[in-house]
Amino acid sequence: MIDNTTIHVNKAVLVGLVTKSQTEEQTKEYLDELDFLASTAGIVTARKYYQKMQTPDNKSYLGKGKLEEIALYVEDKRIDMIIVDDEISPSQHRNMETILKCRVMDRSMLILDIFNQRAKTVQARTQVELAQLQYMLPRLKGMWTHLERQRGGTGTRGGSGEKELETDRRMAEKKIALLKIKLKEIDKQNETRRKSRADMIRVALVGYTNVGKSTLMNLLAKDNVFAENKLFATVDTTVRKVVFNGVPFLLSDTVGFIRKLPHHLIESFKSTLDETLEADILLQVVDISHPAFEDQMKVVAQILDELGSKDKPMIIVFNKMDLYEAKHLDEFLPAEVRQTLLQEMKDSWMQKTNDHAIFISATQNRNTGELRDKIFAKVKELYLERYPYKAGYWHGYLDQTFVEDKPETEVKKEKVKRPKYK
Repeated sequence: MIDNTTIHVNKAVLVGLVTKSQTEEQTKEYLDELDFLASTAGIVTARKYYQKMQTPDNKSYLGKGKLEEIALYVEDKRIDMIIVDDEISPSQHRNMETILKCRVMDRSMLILDIFNQRAKTVQARTQVELAQLQYMLPRLKGMWTHLERQRGGTGTRGGSGEKELETDRRMAEKKIALLKIKLKEIDKQNETRRKSRADMIRVALVGYTNVGKSTLMNLLAKDNVFAENKLFATVDTTVRKVVFNGVPFLLSDTVGFIRKLPHHLIESFKSTLDETLEADILLQVVDISHPAFEDQMKVVAQILDELGSKDKPMIIVFNKMDLYEAKHLDEFLPAEVRQTLLQEMKDSWMQKTNDHAIFISATQNRNTGELRDKIFAKVKELYLERYPYKAGYWHGYLDQTFVEDKPETEVKKEKVKRPKYK
């Protein structure tokens, strides 16, 4: 029997603007990232459009001519949706849908949809639902435009359409209030859990989305945290106890950052991002193979600043060195020349980061022994500074360093008698 069932895949057109504050090169890069976001959400990009304007059009985001051009393409190719690379206002959203005659969503809505797909824990699902409701609340009017015809013919207010809209608004506001209460309760539970670990050093992995944080988490914690080559593969914060040379600390993998992250999402996820606030050491993971990795570092620095975490001790972990070398170093270059170019790049970044950087490949387990050494040295320093009474529990361990840097399968697991600790 032949199965004629076909699965419909949503096709989208991506649109953006070149403005006085955003160059054409940046716009193309942002649209490429939007394409990756769409792919993560299961949407296929059919075409990308951008227009040069001083500022977005207040009524319809894009100019009239560009909208008409896109409308013809949408009709001809049977496009399902338009995705805008910026957050648009409720009126811009309504006007664009009227002109283009198809669904319009902006970057914020797309990110919220992805978070909704990826959230697994009760806390994450509650945070996403709250962010979605806060985003949709000012847009409810546009969703009820078909009911405006139900108002009185004399132009008086109070028709059933308006009443339905007001009812929905009150329901949404009530739900938002209940979700905030629920998050506070979850927060109290998390706070109690964190207090029980108050005298342990905490290390948090932070960075742009899809830079390899979860892969590195698996490597350091010898765990099986979900990792995938998609944006926001991990939404829920994962915390594991890790023991290096008999000395324990907590390692957390936080949600990835991204440029133009929706404000409501940051607000809703603040309790999750508290891991960065309470961390003693930050490991900022950077995908050095990405063409815009320096811009991504700036985005992370900006968000950490907003969270009040920018001044914490930090180690910059430049990940995916194998991909960087494949992209930037010709395979036919003499080995000495390759090494010289690599060393010059590393020396430059070591100078910029005041020697708080390391270059690794998490997937290939390259140079991870040196990374463990750096983490252990910083953890040891903080334990001796903050909890000197604990040093006695780990006597003989705080002076050790990691000398092995071999693939996981080659490292022999030695039985070490670990000291007791509280």
